[in-house]
Amino acid sequence: MNTARSPEDVTRLFVENWNKRRPDLMAEVFEEDADFINVVGLWWNNRADIFKAHDYGLKVIFQNSDLQIIRMKTKMLSENTAVVHSKLKLTGQTTHQGQHAEERLTILTFVVRKKEDGIWWAVSAQNTDIVGGAETYLRTANGDLKAVDYRKS
Repeated sequence: MNTARSPEDVTRLFVENWNKRRPDLMAEVFEEDADFINVVGLWWNNRADIFKAHDYGLKVIFQNSDLQIIRMKTKMLSENTAVVHSKLKLTGQTTHQGQHAEERLTILTFVVRKKEDGIWWAVSAQNTDIVGGAETYLRTANGDLKAVDYRKS
């Protein structure tokens, strides 16, 4: 059951339940028709699909992972609406060959609103990888994305 009593609780509950491997409880912070866009642009359009995606991810990709909140910033848009940006550290991800992957940093952004019962719900979320030393991506001739920094020669 969603018990988010503040905008920041949405992120805290999402991370806490990630670490408990409880995608059902992660999905419960979202409204039924919420959107979630992951780090590669996969877009889920409702709570059920958000659950399915995270259930799969926590079983296959992130089964040994740990998610940690490094920093959080909330911007109140109204008394009942806010944007919560959270910098997160992900460790323990495995490759598709089962090897240890290096630490990742992301920015997870939630748009949240408070309902009449005082509970805050995620309306939308987007997770963006932090790519150190890069400004943007270039698409290569073979279709890969390459992180680049135009400030460096």
